[in-house]
Amino acid sequence: MTTTQSPAYTVVDGAPTAGGVGRPGRSRYSSIGLPFAGAVAAIGLWWAATVVFGIRPFFLPAPPDIVASFREYPGYLFREMLVTLAETLIGFGIAVAGGLVISIVLAASRTIERATLPLLVALNSVPKVAVAPLLVVWLGFGYQPKIVLVLLICFFPVVVATMSGLTSTPAELSELARSLSASWWQSYLKVRLRWAMPQIFVGLKVAISLAVIGAVVAEINSSQRGLGAVIVNSGYASDTPLAFAAITLLAVLSVVLFYLLAGLERLLLPWARAISG
Repeated sequence: MTTTQSPAYTVVDGAPTAGGVGRPGRSRYSSIGLPFAGAVAAIGLWWAATVVFGIRPFFLPAPPDIVASFREYPGYLFREMLVTLAETLIGFGIAVAGGLVISIVLAASRTIERATLPLLVALNSVPKVAVAPLLVVWLGFGYQPKIVLVLLICFFPVVVATMSGLTSTPAELSELARSLSASWWQSYLKVRLRWAMPQIFVGLKVAISLAVIGAVVAEINSSQRGLGAVIVNSGYASDTPLAFAAITLLAVLSVVLFYLLAGLERLLLPWARAISG
C-alpha cells in the first residue's frame, strides 16, 4: 500500500482521504481566537467612538466606566446575576421537560397534533412583553412570574425543533427497525428520537438565549431582584455605567449558557458533526 501526504488530503493507493483536512491547531484558533479578536475589536471601536465624539458617560459610557462600576459594586452585581441565572435555568428546565414530552406526543399522533398545534401557535403569538405585567398581578412579585415568563418564551422553540427532528426520520431507518423486529417504543426511542437529537439541540440553543431575555423582561416589570431590576434602578438613579455593567453581565451570561449547551451537544452527539459534514 502506498501513501502520499498533501496539505489538503492524504492519498492511500490512489484514493484521496480527508486526513489532512481540519488541522487541530487551525480549528482551535478559529473557535477561540477569532471570537476573542472580534470582541476586542468591537470594544476598541466602542471606546474610540466615545473618545473621538466626546460622548459623555451619562449617554454612552466607555469601557473603563463600565469596569469602574464592576469594581465599585462587585458583590451587588454578582448576587443579582445569580438571581437572574436561577430564574433562567429553572424556567428553561421546565420548558425543556414539558416541550420534549408534548413534542413526542404530538409527533406520535397526527390527530392530537392537528387538534393542539394551532393552540400552541396562538399561545406563542401573544407578545410576552404584554403578558409580563399580568403575571405580576396573578403571581405576585416573587420568583414565580419570572420563571413562568421564561417558560412561556422557551417552550415553543423546543416544541418546534423537537417535532421537526422527530418527523424527519428517513424512511429507510424506520424500515430497518421494523426488519429487526423492534417494538414501536424501541423504534421511537432508539431511531426517531436519536435521529432528532441534533435538531433538538438547535431548539435548545435558541431557547436558552431567549430564556435570559424572558427573565430580564419579567424583572423589569417587577424591579426587585435580578439584573433587570439593576437596569431599572440604575436608570432611576441616572447611573448609566451601572446599567451597562448589568447589560454586559447579561450578554456574558447568555454567551456562556449558549456555549455550554454547544459543548454538551459535542459531547453527547459526536456523530452528528460527521453526518452534517
